[in-house]
Amino acid sequence: MYTLYFKIAVRYLLKHKLYSFINISGLAIGVASFILIMVYVNYERSYDQFKGSEHVYRVYMDYLEGDTFVAGDAQSYNLSGPTFKQEFPEVLDFVRFYQLDKVTFKIGEQTLEETRGSLADPSYFDIFNQSLIKGDTATALKEPNSIVLTQTVAQKLFGKENPIGKTISIFWGSPTLATVTGVMADVPENTHFKINYLLSFKTIKTWDEFDGQKELEWSRNNYFTYLKLDKNADIGLLQKKIIESDFEDDLDERHNIEPIQDIHLYSNKPYEAEANGSVTRVKFLMAIAFIILILSWLNYINLSTTKSLERAKEVGIRKVAGAHKRQLIGQSLLESVILNGLAILVAIVIAIIVLPLYNSFTGKALTFEVSSLTGILLIIGIILFGMILAGVYPAILLSSYSPSRALKGKVRTSASGLHIRKGLIITQFLATIVLLIGTIVVTKQINFMKDQPIGSDLNHIIAIHGEILSKTSDSILLNEFSALSEEMKKLPVVKYATTAQTYPGDGYENLSSFMGITYPDGTEEGNKVYYNYKVEADYFDIMDIEFLAGTTFQSNSIGKGTKRDMVINEKFTKEIGISNPLEAINKTVKFWGIDWTIIGVVKDYHHFGLKTPVQPMMMRQQPTRDNVLVKLDPNIIATSGYQSAITQLEKVWSEVFPESTFSYTFIDKKFQAQYDEDAKFSSAFRIFTALAIFIAALGLFGLTSYTCIQRKKEIGIRKVNGASIFKILKLLNIDFIKWVGIAFFIAVPVAWYTMNSWLSNFAIKTDLSWWIFALAGIMALGITLLTVSWQSFTAANSNPVDALRDE
Repeated sequence: MYTLYFKIAVRYLLKHKLYSFINISGLAIGVASFILIMVYVNYERSYDQFKGSEHVYRVYMDYLEGDTFVAGDAQSYNLSGPTFKQEFPEVLDFVRFYQLDKVTFKIGEQTLEETRGSLADPSYFDIFNQSLIKGDTATALKEPNSIVLTQTVAQKLFGKENPIGKTISIFWGSPTLATVTGVMADVPENTHFKINYLLSFKTIKTWDEFDGQKELEWSRNNYFTYLKLDKNADIGLLQKKIIESDFEDDLDERHNIEPIQDIHLYSNKPYEAEANGSVTRVKFLMAIAFIILILSWLNYINLSTTKSLERAKEVGIRKVAGAHKRQLIGQSLLESVILNGLAILVAIVIAIIVLPLYNSFTGKALTFEVSSLTGILLIIGIILFGMILAGVYPAILLSSYSPSRALKGKVRTSASGLHIRKGLIITQFLATIVLLIGTIVVTKQINFMKDQPIGSDLNHIIAIHGEILSKTSDSILLNEFSALSEEMKKLPVVKYATTAQTYPGDGYENLSSFMGITYPDGTEEGNKVYYNYKVEADYFDIMDIEFLAGTTFQSNSIGKGTKRDMVINEKFTKEIGISNPLEAINKTVKFWGIDWTIIGVVKDYHHFGLKTPVQPMMMRQQPTRDNVLVKLDPNIIATSGYQSAITQLEKVWSEVFPESTFSYTFIDKKFQAQYDEDAKFSSAFRIFTALAIFIAALGLFGLTSYTCIQRKKEIGIRKVNGASIFKILKLLNIDFIKWVGIAFFIAVPVAWYTMNSWLSNFAIKTDLSWWIFALAGIMALGITLLTVSWQSFTAANSNPVDALRDE
């Protein structure tokens, strides 16, 4: 029996090629899109999922702003971990990290620059469930100047040699000799704290740079701290005790904890270990995935129920011949399984072929591996469940036809069936319009951010940095860096050159911050975080930051006493209670125990990008060797090119620092890189919206085709009685236009609420203009009319004699 069912199903699908193609194509595209999006979503949600990770929490700092504490710092104190282990029984152990932004390794004449490094406690291996390929986890990070390398870094430095016991020269501030005590597997990319090497935490005691941090203290909170908690710990109670503790004796801040598994998607604090993901983006992509999949199912249901009218006589004959209802349902479900099965196979092939392109687009290394089997099985389960569900209704409908009415050709869609079909079509239009509105808003916001002035001109500016490999004191290096910038100024291609601790787009990494300030009127404020960084006099000319009052630093006025000069932004001025920038000049504020005189006020600029509100910022004059900023002459660059300029700059650098590394960054590109994930999200939104529209249009095309076939006789009679092609088109299109209108009025509030929620993630955002909704509605109507009219025109232009003769 089942063999017969199978043969009938295959013959039917082969006979009705258009029906089969539309259904298989729509389902395959929907399923492939769903698989690709959900693999990405599962990857984003897989961050920091290792054995025991459910018991690992990160310590962070809340700061008091007004009457409310807000999450203000992803880092904590070097004393936080030891204190919590001692005071709270629920804390079994802790590990601290001190990130090293860039370190240069040297072995003989070979040098290697590496990022993603950190000082770490020996407990790292236990808490992060990390083993060693070579070495002993119990002792690898126990002694000062011990280093553990990842397998990749070890191979770069030592090739196939065993690195254990070998000595490496490390240049980060003071040169250090470190002994390799371990080699570990490369840390996976789906972790928020990426590591290429670890130095023992006790190395702090040997470095001059940590002069004030060699002992445990409550003074500098620039350490990442992670706690391993007892599996039976009451997390809510422990968090309450940590929040209420005041070990550091400061009522304006407090400790807090968060699960390590939540950091990548839910944490976006200052001084994060890296730029984290966004749960909002993940939710939006999940919504798109399900919308596309549901649209493909709705297409199938619509076409199957419409097509079932053609099979009414077949059902009538089989019922008269003795077929039971369950047999007819089984036959219909088998056809659904075959068709959906083919669609799934095609979808898997599409997903595999497209995956490399998809990875280059997302910037991720997504795979269909066994490690993600749980997520993939869930995806397949959802697809199969939907496939069965989508096949049940057409099967029941087909088996319910009366044999007498079916044989007389009087089977028509019932009122309830018609309402269901209308509801399905309106749902398709609703989803399409919402996606169109979302696409327009996302694209508009990304373009808005790119075009928005940031209060600074970053074009043609290069940040040059490198590690000095000679044993030179810090004071001498500072003088040499000042001399270096002066030498670079002599190059014809260079307009300005100076040194600066950081620059717009560099994030929080190289900023200093403080709390506790005395305003010019004597008011003391300890709740607000203020950011500052070191610059030299030419910095504002290079960055083209506008002065509203006062002036820049004098080249020879670097303060070294208890009173120094500073330049502040508008936001800083308002925070200290001064509304007019001119009134701020020569006023004095106090922090760090030093009196600072305001000599200039600059216009607000976006140091952190447009997703973050402008922060109160202060620039202090002090030599630094963090970055040499060079502004190139655009007129010369236009003829000679950037590479020629970089070659000249590197030559000057090498003359001043012959034993060093050289690297550079175009800061306009780095600033724009902040929006890379949003730009990728925008592109993904557009692509998958286009696919959703294509699926909806494909279903609409098929539905219109069969509607025209069903109304073939009616169209013929109308044409014989003098109906014009326009009237026939109006007759066939009017229902679809009504359904688009209904869907539009439902879609507008849904889309407005959804996109308004998404825009709330941006400090500076575009507006939800009325034309966005109108344009989406017009586009949906246009797509509908184009799809429907294609078939309607063919039907309206046909010879009525043929239609009436066939009947």
